Amino acid sequence: MRAVVRLITAVAGLIALAAGVLLIVEAIGAWVRPGAGGVLVPWSPAGSALRGLSWQDVATRVAAAVAALLGLILLLAAARSGRSEVRLLDPAPEVTVTTDPRSLARLVGHRVRAEDGVSGASVTADRRRVKVKAHSRFRTVGDLRDRVSKIAASAVGDLPLQRRPRVSVSVSPAKER
Repeated sequence: MRAVVRLITAVAGLIALAAGVLLIVEAIGAWVRPGAGGVLVPWSPAGSALRGLSWQDVATRVAAAVAALLGLILLLAAARSGRSEVRLLDPAPEVTVTTDPRSLARLVGHRVRAEDGVSGASVTADRRRVKVKAHSRFRTVGDLRDRVSKIAASAVGDLPLQRRPRVSVSVSPAKER
């Protein structure tokens, strides 16, 4: 479904961009040669409805610029959207292996939560970074941060990743009751 949404967004962005560029070309053509007709589009009877508007009007030029900008923004949004994937080492030249950041975060989170002294942890991950926020069972943290850092780095290091993400760990002590 996500691919269909991206495709629709990309097509809509390209259509809006083309319409904006066409409008700008026609506006410049009418400004350079007033009364000569369209540059790229042979205006049909639908043009009679538009005769009240002038290509020299500021509103027409602003509408063209806004349409082109909107099309460009939609095109960029379609190109940037989507799932980010974490690439693993390929077992064979014709095989590509990926995982999603949520699975990587889940794996690191299970290993961190199993550590003594950790009452809970939240882990977020992407291709470049794994961020661990651990909560201590005790009011004093001691060496828990170092142990959690080693566990998280070990969990990431055990995976056959093409690029190792940076691991950052923060530990908060237990709150008073």
